[in-house]
Amino acid sequence: MAGEESMQAKVQAAPTTFQTAVNARWAERILLLSAMALNDAAMIGLGFLFAYLIRFESGIQFDYQPIASVVHFYQTLVFLLIPLWIGVFWAFGLYDFKNLFSGSKEYSLVFNASTLGIMLVIVSTFFYPGFVIARAWVLMSWLLITFLVMLGRFFVRRGVQQLRASGRFMTPVLVVGTNEEAMAIAEQLDSNPRAGIGIAGFVDCASGHVGQELLPGVQVVGSMPAIEQLVMQYGVQEIIVASTAISREELLELYRRFGVDSNVNIRMSSGLYEMLTTGVEVQEVGSVPLFSVNKVRLTGSETVLKRILDIVGSLAVLTIALPIMVIIGIAIRRDSKGPAIYRRRVVGVGGKIFDAFKFRTMYVDGAERLAAHPELVKELAENGKLKDDPRVTKVGKFLRKTSLDELPQLFNVLFGQMSLVGPRMITEEEQEKYGNWRTNLLTVKPGMTGLWQVSGRSDVSYDGRVTLDMHYIRNYSLWFDLYILWQTIPAVLQRRGAY
Repeated sequence: MAGEESMQAKVQAAPTTFQTAVNARWAERILLLSAMALNDAAMIGLGFLFAYLIRFESGIQFDYQPIASVVHFYQTLVFLLIPLWIGVFWAFGLYDFKNLFSGSKEYSLVFNASTLGIMLVIVSTFFYPGFVIARAWVLMSWLLITFLVMLGRFFVRRGVQQLRASGRFMTPVLVVGTNEEAMAIAEQLDSNPRAGIGIAGFVDCASGHVGQELLPGVQVVGSMPAIEQLVMQYGVQEIIVASTAISREELLELYRRFGVDSNVNIRMSSGLYEMLTTGVEVQEVGSVPLFSVNKVRLTGSETVLKRILDIVGSLAVLTIALPIMVIIGIAIRRDSKGPAIYRRRVVGVGGKIFDAFKFRTMYVDGAERLAAHPELVKELAENGKLKDDPRVTKVGKFLRKTSLDELPQLFNVLFGQMSLVGPRMITEEEQEKYGNWRTNLLTVKPGMTGLWQVSGRSDVSYDGRVTLDMHYIRNYSLWFDLYILWQTIPAVLQRRGAY
């Protein structure tokens, strides 16, 4: 009886707790959005200021002659343009929480919004002939604003990540379901505090699991009939539904309860998580909405832009690296018997097999050398890598540590078989280790570098490599590629996980 009275008291007190949590959450959001808008305004103002100083105060000669009263004119213009820019940012969703701190997607939106903003300025000069501005100032303003806003948002994101590590700016979430998919979702979210998700607990769709700890520190806190009480009790603003764990009737009932609640957001997993890495297309057929899974990850302009980056980048590196590659080839031939180039049969887009070129780093009788060490054979089968590999030559060890053994793959990039950035290339046999994810690898070209390479390379477990590859495929953008290329430089120089 005492236990029932305690539960009733907790439920009665819950609405106040829930409303307090909601109010606190909205206060945090308003504070964050205000700080973001002020940060953007400051960066936009700095961009205009630096462009003015370079154009009019640096002493650099430009063809265009500035108009009279230049200081007062540009001060007034910038005063009007900053609110315009903030409005464009808002229209592009840069103050929408689903886009905040999304990394490359957020930077892409900043670039697109800044481009539209500067285009509006340019178009206005056609409609108002008396509105004359320096073209160099316009160009430099566009470039500087884009860079400075990205930089400012980068530091804001780092600050928020630090606050999330201490428990601030976290969204309390209930995960509906207790099956394998529900646990995988919760484990993934819980392992990434940067996502800002705090798992309050699991909600059981059946009976008999309440009180069980499915993950360290995360229990089944109740069942579906009590979900309204659980939402209030834990101040929940997000409900994540594992679709394979819930019946159709229960799902409809859940949406009837919370579908129009402005304080609680419902998110539902696809139930086909492994298939949807490449994205889907929804189309009505006979008034029935159906979706199909894309056969390739990149389409349209994405394919063209990535190919341009691959060609330009590989040609630029080859121009510098060709003399070094000749020297490496000679060193390999002098160090041990065998060809300088090794051809590895790997899987490409659509499952096509091709030869990936690498400098040979192993002895030609490497199989026999490895067979003499059964424990290493077992380790290789489990991890796909060996830290102390008896098959590797002296020159090969140096090439692997410096990643110079992969330089010949620049020709694979030029031939269109590989990309500068992509998932790790694998053999036909390795596909089995990717399990349900292996089909997704066939939707993009393998890369010379990727998330695996910049995240520790061989120090990352095989399951970790799979996760990183899938994250790259799912979140691809040109900006993401440029970010990974930039991170590759310190990763190679520091030789992280290279052996």
